[in-house]
Amino acid sequence: MIKSFNGKTPRIAASAFVSEAAYVIGDVEIGENSSVWPGAVIRGDMGKITLGKNVVIEDNCVIHSGSPALPPVSNVTIGDNVVFGHGAMSNCKRIGNNVLISIGAIILHDVEIGDGCVIAAGCVVKEKAKIPGKSFVVGVPGVVKRQVGEDQLFWTTQGPRIYRELAEQYKKEGL
Repeated sequence: MIKSFNGKTPRIAASAFVSEAAYVIGDVEIGENSSVWPGAVIRGDMGKITLGKNVVIEDNCVIHSGSPALPPVSNVTIGDNVVFGHGAMSNCKRIGNNVLISIGAIILHDVEIGDGCVIAAGCVVKEKAKIPGKSFVVGVPGVVKRQVGEDQLFWTTQGPRIYRELAEQYKKEGL
């Protein structure tokens, strides 16, 4: 479901896929070849949310632009080739390019994540954290464990392509 809010209508690239069971509202921009899967919510009602190219928002993810309890509300910018695993949630300020936010990870308000990072499954990145590029972040609260290894890059290098192909199949089947 794609809805306008407060005079703002989501702008979605023609090549993107948004499931009819997703909810995208307000000041949202979704880039080329990106995909938003069933149950996902992207709520641009307090600030703008921009998703780059080849961004994957898997089932039941939530991306929101802020909270009235934490002024000023910042806009959200998510770079290219970013994969949000199932059930991940984010109120971040910025996520760089080629990042994996793993299954069930939680990114709190005003977080900035550099390029090439992997945020582990179930990790909670604390409010206002600044994660350097190529960091592997684990735990509750999330801490940088080490640099991302080659073995961890599969979802950031191959995930967008896999989901782009899957989204094309969904489109062909009218889903």
